[in-house]
Amino acid sequence: MTDITLDRVSHVFAAHAPLYRRKAPRYQAAMLRDLAGVWQGSHDRVLDVGGGTGLMAEAIQTLLPARHVVAIDVVDRYYPSLSVETRVYDGRTLPFGDGHFDAATINNVMHHVPREHRPALMAEIARVVSGPIYIKDHLAASRLDHWRLTVLDVIGNIPFGGQIEAHYLSMPEWRQLASAIDATIGAVQPGRYRAPPMAWVFPNRLEITFRFDRR
Repeated sequence: MTDITLDRVSHVFAAHAPLYRRKAPRYQAAMLRDLAGVWQGSHDRVLDVGGGTGLMAEAIQTLLPARHVVAIDVVDRYYPSLSVETRVYDGRTLPFGDGHFDAATINNVMHHVPREHRPALMAEIARVVSGPIYIKDHLAASRLDHWRLTVLDVIGNIPFGGQIEAHYLSMPEWRQLASAIDATIGAVQPGRYRAPPMAWVFPNRLEITFRFDRR
């Protein structure tokens, strides 16, 4: 596996987004390191659900053991210079056959999906994926945590036209999502995203990465 350094992540991001020629993608580098921490083996075909601009899919294909990554989202905000395959879909039915992918990633997406739609989304991902599902998201244990995470989403998403409305999941809710697709939480990776004083206001425990293993 390629060593995931800030320089390597910056090189991938800056090749497609001029912003990252001036601003180092520190948060995204931490996300990729956490994904690497729960990654299991190598995967030939990976689906990145809620791909956004496509930069994370590009970095996953470049820096993780993933030969071919397909990014999919409900709107087209992809950078045109990406080497990964990109798709747009209706938000309900993924346009792939059963077991088409070896694995999937869902990066900071699930908290934007309305609660009532999450089981159906997970079931659809499980339909097209035969192996593990890697999820980088947030963990909220209190109302204060919800407020903290809302502020972080506003800061992180508004410049890129990303979604703001969210409801953040507790650990019991994450376990329920895994159980709904007959999966177990096979690995959990806490991350280090912020240093003091920012970490005092927005603790690193708010960030979490899972691997859902199919039974």
